[in-house]
Amino acid sequence: MGISQIIFYLLASFTIFTALFVVFSKNPIYSVLWLILCFFSVAGHFVMLNAQFLAVVHIIVYSGAIMVLFLFTVMLLNLNKETEPHKPLLLKFAAVISGGVLFLIILAAMKTTIPSNYIAPKASEIGYVKQIGMKLYREYTLPFEVASILFLSAMIGSVVLAKKERA
Repeated sequence: MGISQIIFYLLASFTIFTALFVVFSKNPIYSVLWLILCFFSVAGHFVMLNAQFLAVVHIIVYSGAIMVLFLFTVMLLNLNKETEPHKPLLLKFAAVISGGVLFLIILAAMKTTIPSNYIAPKASEIGYVKQIGMKLYREYTLPFEVASILFLSAMIGSVVLAKKERA
């Protein structure tokens, strides 16, 4: 077993570990923080696949922007156990059964896979930021600028809509 396989298994187990903590955390804020760590470990998988640009974009977009929105939403909702409706026992039982069936399906699908057939990707310059940036700014300049104008107008529109009217 090579060093890349060891790193992969460590990253994969850390990803599964943090994902389980996302699901089983009692406090929603801790759940969001575990999800941020899960996203960082997924970015580690992108780095192992020689897709550095995707790793950086994944960290910026998901761990930065989306998780901040989740965190603010959880904090604004002020979720308390007293106000949370209790689920019936039958619904919990159905969730456990369907999760177990899904787990068995995944195990059956993985039964035929052979982990020793892993082939590390060849070192190329396809996923590097420099090549993606050159392609983006040389061939796709107009769509890139149109997307930036669209995002700017969406931000201005959301500020205008969220602004309270003065009496």
